Amino acid sequence: MAPKALRITEVRTFVIEGVGSGGDYHNVKGGHWLIDSPISTPMSGWEKYRSSRTSWGINVLGSFCVEIESSDGTKGFATGFGGPPACWLVKQHFERFLLGADPRNTNSLFEQMYRASMFYGRKGLPVAVISVIDLALWDLKGKLWNEPVYRLLGGTTRERLHFYCTGPEPAASQQMGFIGAKVPLPYGPDEGQPGLKKNIDFLRKHRESVGPDFPLRVDCYMSLNVPYTIQLVKACEDLNLDWWEECLSPDDWDGFEQLKHAHPTVKFTTGEHEYTRYGFRKLIEGRNIDILQPDVMWVGGMTELQRISAMASAYDIPVVPHASGPYSYHFVVSQLNSPFQEYLANSPDAKSILPVFGDLFINEPIPTKGYLDVEEQLDKPGFGLELNPAARLVSGDRLLNPSPQIGLEPAEQQEGKAATTSEETLEPPKGDGGATASIIGGV
Repeated sequence: MAPKALRITEVRTFVIEGVGSGGDYHNVKGGHWLIDSPISTPMSGWEKYRSSRTSWGINVLGSFCVEIESSDGTKGFATGFGGPPACWLVKQHFERFLLGADPRNTNSLFEQMYRASMFYGRKGLPVAVISVIDLALWDLKGKLWNEPVYRLLGGTTRERLHFYCTGPEPAASQQMGFIGAKVPLPYGPDEGQPGLKKNIDFLRKHRESVGPDFPLRVDCYMSLNVPYTIQLVKACEDLNLDWWEECLSPDDWDGFEQLKHAHPTVKFTTGEHEYTRYGFRKLIEGRNIDILQPDVMWVGGMTELQRISAMASAYDIPVVPHASGPYSYHFVVSQLNSPFQEYLANSPDAKSILPVFGDLFINEPIPTKGYLDVEEQLDKPGFGLELNPAARLVSGDRLLNPSPQIGLEPAEQQEGKAATTSEETLEPPKGDGGATASIIGGV
C-alpha cells in the first residue's frame, strides 16, 4: 500500500541523442517508410516538400522524456515528443505545479498545468508536454499501488487486445496476423488529375493484394479538401474501404459535415491532431465522425483521454487511439468503447514488428500474430516499461545551461541599460555552451 503522505521531490527531463528511439515516431533513419515514401501531407502543395517528410520538418523536435520521483523514492517515467523546447517548458513553467504536490492528484495537476498555459497553449506543443508529464504520473501511480495502469482505469474488458497495422504493405500486415491494415495516401489535390488517378490505382492494387473482405483503411494526414475527398471517395466506392482518416484540416469541422452529407454511409475518422476534451467536444456533438483517434501522448495524457472517451461513449462513437504503444494499450483494454488498437509499423519496410519506441525500453510489449495477451504482457506495475540502461538520454539540464533568465527587470532598469547595451558587443556565454550546442544538434 502506498504511503499516506507523498510529495513530488524531483522532476527530470531528457532528450534522446540520435534517431529511432523514444516518442517521436518520425525521428527515424533515412529510408524509413514513415518519412521517405510517397505520403500526401499538408505540405504536398509544394513539390520540393513531397519526396521526404523530413524536408519540411516533421522530425524537427525529436523525442522527449520525463521522470518524476516521489518522496518515497518511487519513480514514474514516460516519453513523447517535444525535444529541447519541451524540456524548457517543464523546467521554466510546469515544474512549479509538480514539486511538493501529491503525485496521485492527476486531475488537479492536469488542470493547473493546462489552465496556466492557456494564454499560449490550449493545443500543440504545450499540451503534448503536459501529456508526457501526465503519463509519467500515471506510471508512478501504478508503481505506488503495485498495479498496472489498466487496473487503475477500471480493469480489463478483454483477455486479448487485437491490432490493425498502419504501413505501406497491407498484404504483409495480413500475413502477420493483424485484423486490418491502413495505408498512407500517396498524392494530394495539388498533384491534379494524374495524382488522383494514381491514388485510385494505388488503393485498387492494395485491395487486390489483401482480398475483398480484409479491412483496408486510408490515412490522408490532413492533406485533402472537401471537393477532392468527395471525388476520391466516390471513385473508390467499389473497393470496400473501411474508413477514410484525417481527410481535412483538424479545424475544418464544417468540412467534415459536408463529407458526411455527401457520403452518409462511408466511415470518416479523425482526432489524431486534436487536443483536449474541448477540441473533441465539437467533433463528438456534430456526429459527423464515426471513430475518434486521439493520441494519448499529445491530447493531454491519460487524464484527458478518459474524459474524451466518456463523452464519446455517450454518443456511441468508438475511440481507437492513434499509436502511442503501451500507453494506448493500457487504455484500450480498460474501455468497452475501444474495440481494438493501432500498431504503427516501426520497421523501415513495414514488413516486420518492432517496438514502437525503438530501443528506449528493454521489454516493450509488441503484438504477435496481431494481438497481445493482456495479463501476460501488460500485468506489471505502472506501464510496465523498463528503461534500457544503454538508452542515449541527455539530461534536459544540460540543454538549459546557461539557464534562460527568469522574469524581466523593472522597466526603469531596462531603460537605464538601453543606451549602454546598444554600444556593447554581446559575447557568447562561457562554460560548456559549445558542448550543449553539439548535443542539441545531434538530437
